[in-house]
Amino acid sequence: MIFTATRTVPFDIVPTSILKPSLQQTTGFKKQANDHQIIVLHKAPHFARKPTNRKLRRKQRKERNNMPEIETLRRAAEDKREGKAPSTQAGEFVREEMHHIREGKHGARSTKQAIAIGLSKARRAGVKLPPPRKGSTSEKTRKNAVRSYRAGQKRSRTGTSRTRARASLRALQREGRGAASHRALSRQARRSSHLRSSGERSRAARNASRTRSTLASH
Repeated sequence: MIFTATRTVPFDIVPTSILKPSLQQTTGFKKQANDHQIIVLHKAPHFARKPTNRKLRRKQRKERNNMPEIETLRRAAEDKREGKAPSTQAGEFVREEMHHIREGKHGARSTKQAIAIGLSKARRAGVKLPPPRKGSTSEKTRKNAVRSYRAGQKRSRTGTSRTRARASLRALQREGRGAASHRALSRQARRSSHLRSSGERSRAARNASRTRSTLASH
């Protein structure tokens, strides 16, 4: 008996007497009367299929949702080697977040929210930026900062669930892009400086001057 394929694929012709019963019960092919030979089909070579639009969108979404970019991690590591403060290291992640908003990847409800997202990324990436003290911000924000800080120091392998990450991204995509404008950033910087005393501002300036002098000596 001969089995002939309905499409062209590689094959060999062998006597039916040496075939196992399981091979003689092959289905899916047209049968023709002949008691001496059978066509045994080989598995056709596998060719990689071109990615569909759905696969491309999934890949782009995965890259977009990726936690910090490699360049941002490199900048933060370089700041750490140079002895800069954790807040300076975290500034690289805030900078990345502002670029994402300006590029249109997502938006933010306010400049504070955009900065908070960047600081959360920094803490989860391992930057030793301590969470805010009690009373300095809302309890919900402080608990989120503590959770991010612990996750970054523990370096757990379990990341954010896909469903939660997708929901967060879609919520941010509905927000505007004005939070990363130069005017909004300037307004936020002035508000932040007014909340600090003159002694705190002076101390921060001295630390920055000390860091610059250390870098200049190297």
